[in-house]
Amino acid sequence: MAPRKNFRNQAKKEVKPAAVVNKNGVKAEATVAASGGGFSSTKIFTWFMVLALLGVWSSVAVVWFDLVDYDNVIERAKEFRFNFSEVLQGKLSAYDADGDGDFDVEDAKVLLGLKERPVSVLLREAKEESAVKEPDAVPTPPDDDVDGSQNTDVESEIQAAVPLPPISDGFIPDDSRDEATHPYEDENNAIDMKGELVEKAQPQQTVEESKQYNDQPGSLETKETVQLRYNAEAESVPEPEADVESVLEPEADEESVPELEAEFVPELKENAEEQPKDKLKEKAKKKKPKLLNKFEKTIKTEIDAAEKLRKKGKVEEAVRAFETLVLQYPQSPRCRYGKALAEDGLAEKMLSNDMLQKAIGTYKEASELPNATPDLIKATLKKRAERQQFLGRMRGALATLEKLVQIFPEDVALKNDLGVAHLLIGDNKSAKRVYEEVLATAPSDGFAKVHYGFILKSENKIAESIPFLRDGLESGDPGTDDGRFYFHLGDALQRMGDDSAYKWYERGHQRGHFASVWQRSLYNVDGLKAQPWWTPKDTGYMDLVKTLERNWRIIRDEAQSVMDKTTGLFVPEEENLREKGEWGQFTLWQQGKKAGESCRSVPKTCGLLERFPEAIGCKRGQIKFSVMQPGTHVWPHTGPTNCRLRMHLGLVIPKTGCKIRCTNDTRAWEEGKVLIFDDSFEHEVWQDADSYRLIFIVDVWHPELTQYQRQTLSPI
Repeated sequence: MAPRKNFRNQAKKEVKPAAVVNKNGVKAEATVAASGGGFSSTKIFTWFMVLALLGVWSSVAVVWFDLVDYDNVIERAKEFRFNFSEVLQGKLSAYDADGDGDFDVEDAKVLLGLKERPVSVLLREAKEESAVKEPDAVPTPPDDDVDGSQNTDVESEIQAAVPLPPISDGFIPDDSRDEATHPYEDENNAIDMKGELVEKAQPQQTVEESKQYNDQPGSLETKETVQLRYNAEAESVPEPEADVESVLEPEADEESVPELEAEFVPELKENAEEQPKDKLKEKAKKKKPKLLNKFEKTIKTEIDAAEKLRKKGKVEEAVRAFETLVLQYPQSPRCRYGKALAEDGLAEKMLSNDMLQKAIGTYKEASELPNATPDLIKATLKKRAERQQFLGRMRGALATLEKLVQIFPEDVALKNDLGVAHLLIGDNKSAKRVYEEVLATAPSDGFAKVHYGFILKSENKIAESIPFLRDGLESGDPGTDDGRFYFHLGDALQRMGDDSAYKWYERGHQRGHFASVWQRSLYNVDGLKAQPWWTPKDTGYMDLVKTLERNWRIIRDEAQSVMDKTTGLFVPEEENLREKGEWGQFTLWQQGKKAGESCRSVPKTCGLLERFPEAIGCKRGQIKFSVMQPGTHVWPHTGPTNCRLRMHLGLVIPKTGCKIRCTNDTRAWEEGKVLIFDDSFEHEVWQDADSYRLIFIVDVWHPELTQYQRQTLSPI
C-alpha cells in the first residue's frame, strides 16, 4: 500500500500545473521544477495512462482483498476520475460492467462476481450479439412460414409417444404431493408393464423406477448422484423422443434440421436399410412450428435475445429477462412460453419441485392467452403434461391431455399420449377405448398397436394380444422399441406353445433391452455377476443360510400354523403366472417393509431374520411362505430385477413330482436345505406330487451391490 500511496503523491506533485491556454487558443505545456527539467506532452499522456491502469487494478485488488472501505475508495476515485475522465472514458469503457458509462468500484464488484449484472445490460448485449453479422456472410433466404417464425423441427415433439421427457442432468424430483395443495391427485396404481431401466454399478449412484406402467416420481437427490444416475441411463436406455425445449429454439437454422431429425427419430437412422425409401422420405418431412403471432414478429429481436440467454445455460438471467418481457408485453403468448421454459430450466438446475410447479403454471398461462398460435398452444400444453407426469401429477396430466385432444381432435399422437395417461393411473378400460379409436382411423399405427396388445394381454386375452404386439414392434414406429413389449410378446408366445418367442427375446437382447435371451429382467444394475444358480459360499451370506437350515423345523411349524386348515392355502398368487393349479403365499416382508400383522402370527420366524439386513432390507424383494398344491404349473417367467438373489428353504417337500428349472438346469428341493438362484433368469415350476409343497422364500441383495446402492435403489 505504501509504494502506491507514495507514487500517487509524487504524481500529484509532478503534474500539479495542468495545460494553460493562451489568448490565441493554443495550449502551452507547463514546466515542472521538481526535477529541474520539463515534461513533453507525450510523457504526460504516458503517465496519465500508467496512473489510470494502476487505479483500475488497485480498485480490483481493494475489492478482492477487502482492504479499504468502499466509500473512501469511491471518494478518491471521483477525485481521480475528475482529472483523467477523458482517458478513462476513452481507454476503459470495455470494463463498464454495470452500464453506467464509466468504470468504478461497482464495475469491479461485477467483474469479480460479487454483484449481478443488470438485466438491461444483459438484454442489450444479447441483442447486440444477435445482430452482429459476418462481413462477407451470404444473406439467409427467408423461411417459408407465413408468420416469420423459425423453421425448427417439432413433429417429433408434437407426436412424441413417450410420456416422460428427457431431463438434462438427470433431474429427479421427490413426490411432494400434498392432499391439501393437490387434492385431485391419487396414488399411482397403474398396472405393471415391467418398465425398462438399466443402472450402472458405480459408487454413489441411484435410480428411480417402479413396477408400474412407467416410472414413479423419485426422491430428491444430490447433484452428483443425479449426474451419475443420468449418465448410467443415457448409456443403456433407448433414446427417447425429443422435448419441446430442444426443438423450439429460435436460433436454429435450416442447416441444422437434418441432424436434429436423425436424433429425434432414431428409427430413421437405425433402420434406414430396412425401410422403403418413400417411407423414409415421409419421416424426413418435418412441419415447422409457427410460434409467433403477428404482433410478436415486431418484438422478435427482444424474444431472441432472452432466448439466447436460456440456450447458453444462463437460466437465472433468462428468467429475469423473460419476466421483464412479460411485464412489457403481458398479452404475448411467446414471451410467457419463454418464461415457462426458463423456469423449467431453472427448476432442473436447482432440483426444485416448487420451481417446476411454477413453470407448469406458466405453461398454462401461455396456452390461455388470446392470439396464441395453434403450434404454440400444442407445444405448451404438451410440455405441461409431460412435466406434470414427471412430478407424478398423473390426473393433472390426464386433464391437460384431454384438453389437447379436444382442441386437436385429428392429432393421432395426442390421442396415443392420452391413452398412456390413462394407463399411468391404472384406467385400462379408458386407455383401451382410446386406442380402439386410434386404430379405427389409423389401423397401421404401431404405437397404438403395442399398447392395445399389452392391454389385451393384461386381460389374459393371450392369443388376441399377439398380432397387435408383433405388428406394432415390426412397424418400427417411435415408442414401440421398448423392452416391455418384447417381454410381453415373448411371454404370450410361450404361453401359446410357440417357440418363436425366443426369436423375439433374441431381438430384444440385440436391441439392448435384455442382458441375454435367458436373463430378461428390466430393472437392472449393470455389471453385476450373472449366473442362474448360486452356492451359499458364492453369495457370502453363509450365516443367513446356516440360520435358516438349522431352524427349518421352527419355520415350518409356524408356516403350517397360519395355513388355512380346510384348503391348505395362503393368499392366492396374483401375478397371473400359473397355467393351472393352486399357488398361495403368506408375506412377511415386502420391499424392505415388515408386515407387522403377519409377523405377529409367526414371531419366531421373523425374530430369526431380524439380524440379517441383506434380507429384511432388500427393497427389491420379498420374504414369504409359498405353498403349491398338486397339479400346478407355473409358466416360464423372469423376475423384474437383477439386484436380488432368491433363496428357497424346503419345508414340506413330497418325495417326487416337484421340480424347478432355471435356464436349462432343472433341480429339486430338499427339506431343511436352501436352494439359491437368480430369478432374473427364466425359470419354471412343476408340482405333480400327491400332496402340497411348502417352501420359505427369502430374497437378498445381490452381493456385489454397494451399501450406498442398497440404500438408494428404489423399491420393487
